Amino acid sequence: MSPVKLYSWNVNGIRAAEKKGFLDWFAGTGADVIAVQETKASPDQLSAALLKPAGYTSHWAQAVKKGYSGVATYSRLPVSKAIVGLGDSIFDDDGRTVITELEPFVLFNIYFPNGGRGPEYVKHKLAFYKFFLSAAQNYMKQGRSVIVTGDVNTAYAEIDLARPKENEKHSGFMPEERAGFGEFFTAGFVDTFRMLYPDEIKYSWWDQVTRSRDRNVGWRLDYFLVSPDLRDKVVAAEICTDVMGSDHCPISLTLDL
Repeated sequence: MSPVKLYSWNVNGIRAAEKKGFLDWFAGTGADVIAVQETKASPDQLSAALLKPAGYTSHWAQAVKKGYSGVATYSRLPVSKAIVGLGDSIFDDDGRTVITELEPFVLFNIYFPNGGRGPEYVKHKLAFYKFFLSAAQNYMKQGRSVIVTGDVNTAYAEIDLARPKENEKHSGFMPEERAGFGEFFTAGFVDTFRMLYPDEIKYSWWDQVTRSRDRNVGWRLDYFLVSPDLRDKVVAAEICTDVMGSDHCPISLTLDL
């Protein structure tokens, strides 16, 4: 099998992204799989070009609340099964998860919860982390290779945000959130970007209100994680900071399978 290239991008509204050139970017990637998060739309609100790009199938999760959350996975690799959600309405009503079972791997495309609105939201976020991890481990126990991508809404280490000391009590870098995220690594998942670039400072999200992207005061919130059996298959992992159109930028992963 030739190298497989995947992209992930929190587009912060896919209809807005379409107006900013999303489809041109999409066509230019040459990607086998593209996962998008925070689509903020249901499929019946979208153009045919967004729903069915030439050569790709697409699978969508939408929130019960209109204009909120949502993810979609585009694939030109054959999808044997697509599962919307993790199997519990507590975690699925926001339309945060699409699992696609492909021949070489199972892909989890997830827009993980944000804990910024208060302690109960942090609690929900951590419960989501645990529930997701159990689902991913079930596949690994079956001998399946697993890739997890999306907006994790947590910067794991101090190198992953511009101002760590100032943000230790803010959601996204609180000790309990970092510990919850750390359980992914304890389970064996590999942070592909950090594996290749242990000391590189690069971010994937910037606050638009403060125009922090202009000053590169950012956070690395978007990740490609792979199960241990794929570690040696990783060819490249990038954070595409030159791509505009959202408060996040795309990330990519190339595997030699």
